[in-house]
Amino acid sequence: MVEQVVKRILRIGTRGSKLALWQAEHVASLLRAGAPEIDVEIVQIRTSGDIDRTSPLAAIGGTGAFTKEIERALLDRTADVAVHSLKDLPTFVVPELTLAAVPVREDVADALVAPRHRSFKALPQGARIGTSSLRRSAILQHKRPDLRIEPIRGNVETRLKLALDGKLDAVVLAYAGLSRLGLARFVDEKLEPPEFLPAVGQGALGIECRADDEATKAILSQLIDRSSFDSVIAERRLLAELEGGCLIPLAAWGRRAGEGVLALDAALYSRDGRERIAASAEGPTADPDALGLRVAQSLRERGAESIVKAWRDV
Repeated sequence: MVEQVVKRILRIGTRGSKLALWQAEHVASLLRAGAPEIDVEIVQIRTSGDIDRTSPLAAIGGTGAFTKEIERALLDRTADVAVHSLKDLPTFVVPELTLAAVPVREDVADALVAPRHRSFKALPQGARIGTSSLRRSAILQHKRPDLRIEPIRGNVETRLKLALDGKLDAVVLAYAGLSRLGLARFVDEKLEPPEFLPAVGQGALGIECRADDEATKAILSQLIDRSSFDSVIAERRLLAELEGGCLIPLAAWGRRAGEGVLALDAALYSRDGRERIAASAEGPTADPDALGLRVAQSLRERGAESIVKAWRDV
């Protein structure tokens, strides 16, 4: 008699948007390929950010608006793994959870969708640009004070449609999200670093699990891309040092800059985008935390605290 093998089930918690489901399925396919001895299931979870699609993100919890409920599912053991867009994951640590893996990072660029004008420079005086990001808004205003920034919410397709239907002159979205959904053909211009620095964690997936779940951590370790992981750790440490629990328009770009070398560029903007403080540094890949701290200190020496305080006081 052949003994039946019972596979372990690994439940992935995710939001229910098309992009979130794509990301969860992508991670599921990597897990199935690397650990065929497990079964992977997708568990859809509604977050505060999904329920309230009209209020500004800051009013419904900021970045945690898209992650709190998913993390709660890990703690409640209704999910074993959480897949996040890493830029949505707050830098404050839930002690019972751990960031177990970051797979290969997608393109970090922002994407301009402007069907009538085709490029950022060609946008007319007073053009209306839609974005849900404080960072994008500040960068756009810094480079073009004449532009009218329109706050927008909704999934990727909803925001994209505002430009395609001519309701706005342009929208700016993450290139990675458009690429993952097969919508990169609508991008008129990639807004790339170093001129346009991305959000902390942009283009990367953050995979969480319970800190005491050694078996799951071992499985997830197969998905780690060391370069991507080190880069986002440096970016997130920088943000954690400066943010102090509030939303600030901080841009950061970590990446490998040679054998054993990690580079980090960062910029912080005032509310109207007119003031910009920037800093850059390099350090060993073995200590991305230290690199994030160094760049944070450089920004402080250039006056970052006054900008952060102005954001906290609003």
